[in-house]
Amino acid sequence: MRSASYETLKQEDYQYLNQQHLARKDSLDVLKWAYDTFEEDLVYACSFGAEGMVLIDLISKVRKDAKIVFLDTNLHFKETYELIERVKQKYPTLQIELLQPELTLKEQAEQHGEKLWKTNPDQCCNIRKLQPLEKMLGQHSAWISGLRREQSPTRQNTEFVNKDNRFHSIKICPLIHWTWEEVWMYIKLHQLPYNELHDQNYPSIGCENCTLPVTDGGDSREGRWANSNKTECGLHQ
Repeated sequence: MRSASYETLKQEDYQYLNQQHLARKDSLDVLKWAYDTFEEDLVYACSFGAEGMVLIDLISKVRKDAKIVFLDTNLHFKETYELIERVKQKYPTLQIELLQPELTLKEQAEQHGEKLWKTNPDQCCNIRKLQPLEKMLGQHSAWISGLRREQSPTRQNTEFVNKDNRFHSIKICPLIHWTWEEVWMYIKLHQLPYNELHDQNYPSIGCENCTLPVTDGGDSREGRWANSNKTECGLHQ
Protein backbone atom coordinates (compact mmCIF):
# COMPACT_ATOMS: atom_id res chain seq x y z
CA MET A 1 0.00 0.00 0.00
CA ARG A 2 1.15 3.56 -0.73
CA SER A 3 2.31 5.70 2.17
CA ALA A 4 -0.78 6.09 4.34
CA SER A 5 -2.03 9.64 4.82
CA TYR A 6 -5.20 11.63 4.23
CA GLU A 7 -3.79 12.91 0.95
CA THR A 8 -2.55 9.58 -0.41
CA LEU A 9 -5.17 7.02 0.66
CA LYS A 10 -7.84 6.56 -2.02
CA GLN A 11 -11.36 5.23 -1.64
CA GLU A 12 -10.27 1.79 -2.85
CA ASP A 13 -7.63 1.72 -0.11
CA TYR A 14 -10.26 2.25 2.57
CA GLN A 15 -12.43 -0.43 0.98
CA TYR A 16 -9.54 -2.90 0.88
CA LEU A 17 -8.59 -2.26 4.49
CA ASN A 18 -12.12 -2.50 5.87
CA GLN A 19 -13.57 -5.20 3.64
CA GLN A 20 -10.53 -7.45 3.25
CA HIS A 21 -7.35 -6.75 5.21
CA LEU A 22 -8.97 -5.95 8.59
CA ALA A 23 -12.42 -7.42 8.03
CA ARG A 24 -11.97 -10.43 10.32
CA LYS A 25 -9.49 -8.89 12.71
CA ASP A 26 -10.20 -8.03 16.34
CA SER A 27 -9.58 -4.69 18.06
CA LEU A 28 -6.05 -5.58 19.12
CA ASP A 29 -5.15 -6.54 15.55
CA VAL A 30 -6.53 -3.22 14.28
CA LEU A 31 -4.40 -1.34 16.81
CA LYS A 32 -1.31 -3.36 15.86
CA TRP A 33 -1.89 -2.51 12.20
CA ALA A 34 -2.42 1.16 13.04
CA TYR A 35 0.77 1.52 15.10
CA ASP A 36 2.79 -0.51 12.58
CA THR A 37 1.51 1.79 9.82
CA PHE A 38 1.66 5.22 11.47
CA GLU A 39 4.09 4.67 14.38
CA GLU A 40 4.67 7.99 16.24
CA ASP A 41 2.36 9.72 13.78
CA LEU A 42 -0.68 8.15 15.49
CA VAL A 43 -2.42 9.73 18.50
CA TYR A 44 -5.40 8.66 20.61
CA ALA A 45 -7.90 11.42 21.44
CA CYS A 46 -9.45 9.98 24.61
CA SER A 47 -12.51 11.21 26.50
CA PHE A 48 -11.80 8.81 29.40
CA GLY A 49 -15.24 7.26 29.14
CA ALA A 50 -15.84 3.52 29.47
CA GLU A 51 -14.69 2.87 25.89
CA GLY A 52 -11.60 4.93 26.62
CA MET A 53 -10.60 2.65 29.47
CA VAL A 54 -10.81 -0.38 27.18
CA LEU A 55 -8.79 1.32 24.45
CA ILE A 56 -6.12 2.58 26.83
CA ASP A 57 -5.63 -0.93 28.16
CA LEU A 58 -5.48 -2.42 24.64
CA ILE A 59 -3.13 0.31 23.42
CA SER A 60 -0.80 -0.30 26.38
CA LYS A 61 -0.38 -3.89 25.16
CA VAL A 62 0.65 -2.69 21.68
CA ARG A 63 2.66 0.48 22.36
CA LYS A 64 3.59 1.26 25.95
CA ASP A 65 4.65 4.85 25.18
CA ALA A 66 1.65 5.73 23.01
CA LYS A 67 0.56 9.36 22.88
CA ILE A 68 -2.88 10.02 24.38
CA VAL A 69 -4.54 13.45 24.48
CA PHE A 70 -7.55 14.61 26.47
CA LEU A 71 -9.44 17.70 25.30
CA ASP A 72 -9.45 19.59 28.57
CA THR A 73 -12.20 22.18 28.27
CA ASN A 74 -11.65 23.14 31.93
CA LEU A 75 -15.34 22.29 32.38
CA HIS A 76 -15.17 18.58 33.11
CA PHE A 77 -16.42 16.80 36.21
CA LYS A 78 -13.95 16.45 39.07
CA GLU A 79 -14.47 12.68 38.78
CA THR A 80 -13.06 12.82 35.24
CA TYR A 81 -9.90 14.62 36.35
CA GLU A 82 -9.51 12.18 39.26
CA LEU A 83 -9.81 9.25 36.83
CA ILE A 84 -7.07 10.68 34.59
CA GLU A 85 -4.70 10.75 37.57
CA ARG A 86 -5.52 7.12 38.39
CA VAL A 87 -4.88 6.13 34.77
CA LYS A 88 -1.51 7.91 34.81
CA GLN A 89 -0.53 5.88 37.86
CA LYS A 90 -1.66 2.57 36.32
CA TYR A 91 0.04 3.21 32.95
CA PRO A 92 3.09 5.35 33.81
CA THR A 93 4.79 4.91 30.42
CA LEU A 94 1.89 6.24 28.36
CA GLN A 95 2.25 9.86 27.25
CA ILE A 96 -0.98 11.44 28.50
CA GLU A 97 -1.43 15.13 27.71
CA LEU A 98 -4.30 17.43 28.69
CA LEU A 99 -4.82 19.61 25.64
CA GLN A 100 -5.89 23.16 26.49
CA PRO A 101 -7.98 25.64 24.47
CA GLU A 102 -6.36 28.91 23.44
CA LEU A 103 -8.94 30.91 25.41
CA THR A 104 -9.30 30.62 29.16
CA LEU A 105 -12.86 30.53 30.48
CA LYS A 106 -12.48 34.16 31.56
CA GLU A 107 -11.27 35.22 28.11
CA GLN A 108 -14.09 33.28 26.47
CA ALA A 109 -16.66 35.03 28.67
CA GLU A 110 -15.17 38.43 27.87
CA GLN A 111 -15.23 37.81 24.12
CA HIS A 112 -18.41 35.75 23.72
CA GLY A 113 -20.46 36.30 26.87
CA GLU A 114 -21.06 34.31 30.03
CA LYS A 115 -22.08 30.64 29.86
CA LEU A 116 -21.44 30.22 26.15
CA TRP A 117 -22.26 26.51 26.52
CA LYS A 118 -25.86 27.64 27.15
CA THR A 119 -26.22 30.48 24.67
CA ASN A 120 -24.25 28.89 21.81
CA PRO A 121 -23.09 25.33 22.61
CA ASP A 122 -21.75 24.76 19.09
CA GLN A 123 -19.42 27.74 19.41
CA CYS A 124 -18.34 26.64 22.87
CA CYS A 125 -17.44 23.17 21.58
CA ASN A 126 -15.64 24.74 18.65
CA ILE A 127 -13.46 26.91 20.86
CA ARG A 128 -12.78 24.41 23.63
CA LYS A 129 -12.64 21.11 21.72
CA LEU A 130 -12.56 21.33 17.93
CA GLN A 131 -9.91 24.02 17.52
CA PRO A 132 -7.42 22.38 19.94
CA LEU A 133 -7.95 18.98 18.30
CA GLU A 134 -7.61 20.43 14.81
CA LYS A 135 -4.32 22.10 15.75
CA MET A 136 -2.99 18.89 17.31
CA LEU A 137 -4.09 16.64 14.43
CA GLY A 138 -2.29 18.92 12.02
CA GLN A 139 0.89 17.37 13.43
CA HIS A 140 -0.25 13.73 12.98
CA SER A 141 -1.41 11.57 10.08
CA ALA A 142 -4.00 9.55 11.99
CA TRP A 143 -5.92 9.39 15.24
CA ILE A 144 -7.77 6.76 17.26
CA SER A 145 -11.35 7.11 18.45
CA GLY A 146 -13.57 4.94 20.64
CA LEU A 147 -16.66 5.17 18.42
CA ARG A 148 -18.99 2.15 18.46
CA ARG A 149 -21.70 1.49 15.90
CA GLU A 150 -24.43 0.86 18.45
CA GLN A 151 -23.91 4.23 20.17
CA SER A 152 -26.19 6.22 17.87
CA PRO A 153 -27.70 6.23 14.35
CA THR A 154 -25.00 8.67 13.20
CA ARG A 155 -22.30 6.13 14.05
CA GLN A 156 -23.82 2.99 12.52
CA ASN A 157 -21.66 3.14 9.39
CA THR A 158 -18.35 3.75 11.13
CA GLU A 159 -15.53 1.53 9.84
CA PHE A 160 -12.20 0.47 11.35
CA VAL A 161 -10.40 2.94 9.06
CA ASN A 162 -12.23 6.14 8.11
CA LYS A 163 -11.46 9.14 5.94
CA ASP A 164 -11.86 12.10 8.27
CA ASN A 165 -12.76 15.07 6.12
CA ARG A 166 -13.40 17.27 9.14
CA PHE A 167 -9.77 17.16 10.28
CA HIS A 168 -8.11 16.03 7.01
CA SER A 169 -6.90 12.95 8.83
CA ILE A 170 -7.41 9.18 9.05
CA LYS A 171 -9.59 8.05 11.94
CA ILE A 172 -9.07 4.56 13.37
CA CYS A 173 -12.00 3.08 15.32
CA PRO A 174 -11.04 -0.33 16.78
CA LEU A 175 -14.23 -0.80 18.86
CA ILE A 176 -16.91 -0.46 16.18
CA HIS A 177 -18.35 -3.94 16.81
CA TRP A 178 -18.33 -3.82 20.61
CA THR A 179 -21.58 -3.62 22.58
CA TRP A 180 -21.99 -1.62 25.78
CA GLU A 181 -22.20 -4.92 27.68
CA GLU A 182 -18.91 -6.10 26.18
CA VAL A 183 -17.20 -2.84 27.13
CA TRP A 184 -18.18 -3.35 30.76
CA MET A 185 -17.34 -7.04 30.73
CA TYR A 186 -13.80 -6.08 29.69
CA ILE A 187 -13.54 -3.37 32.36
CA LYS A 188 -14.70 -5.72 35.12
CA LEU A 189 -12.64 -8.69 33.91
CA HIS A 190 -9.41 -6.67 33.84
CA GLN A 191 -10.33 -4.56 36.89
CA LEU A 192 -9.76 -1.30 35.05
CA PRO A 193 -10.30 2.11 36.63
CA TYR A 194 -13.36 3.98 35.35
CA ASN A 195 -15.31 7.16 35.97
CA GLU A 196 -17.46 6.80 39.08
CA LEU A 197 -20.24 8.75 37.35
CA HIS A 198 -20.96 5.64 35.26
CA ASP A 199 -22.41 4.15 38.45
CA GLN A 200 -24.78 7.13 38.69
CA ASN A 201 -26.50 6.67 35.28
CA TYR A 202 -24.01 8.66 33.22
CA PRO A 203 -23.19 6.35 30.27
CA SER A 204 -21.61 9.16 28.22
CA ILE A 205 -19.70 11.82 30.13
CA GLY A 206 -18.72 15.20 28.75
CA CYS A 207 -18.49 18.66 30.30
CA GLU A 208 -20.24 19.09 33.63
CA ASN A 209 -22.49 21.89 32.39
CA CYS A 210 -23.75 19.89 29.40
CA THR A 211 -24.16 16.37 30.77
CA LEU A 212 -27.10 14.87 32.66
CA PRO A 213 -27.78 11.34 33.92
CA VAL A 214 -29.86 9.08 31.67
CA THR A 215 -33.09 7.39 32.72
CA ASP A 216 -33.16 3.59 32.70
CA GLY A 217 -33.49 2.33 29.15
CA GLY A 218 -32.50 5.67 27.61
CA ASP A 219 -30.10 6.08 24.71
CA SER A 220 -26.45 6.06 25.82
CA ARG A 221 -25.97 9.64 24.58
CA GLU A 222 -29.32 10.97 25.76
CA GLY A 223 -27.71 12.92 28.59
CA ARG A 224 -25.37 14.92 26.33
CA TRP A 225 -26.65 18.47 25.59
CA ALA A 226 -29.97 17.21 26.95
CA ASN A 227 -31.73 20.56 26.78
CA SER A 228 -30.88 21.32 23.15
CA ASN A 229 -31.06 19.78 19.68
CA LYS A 230 -27.32 19.19 19.74
CA THR A 231 -26.21 15.54 19.62
CA GLU A 232 -22.48 15.76 18.77
CA CYS A 233 -19.68 18.15 19.68
CA GLY A 234 -18.48 18.10 16.07
CA LEU A 235 -15.49 15.78 16.40
CA HIS A 236 -17.22 12.99 14.50
CA GLN A 237 -19.31 14.86 11.94
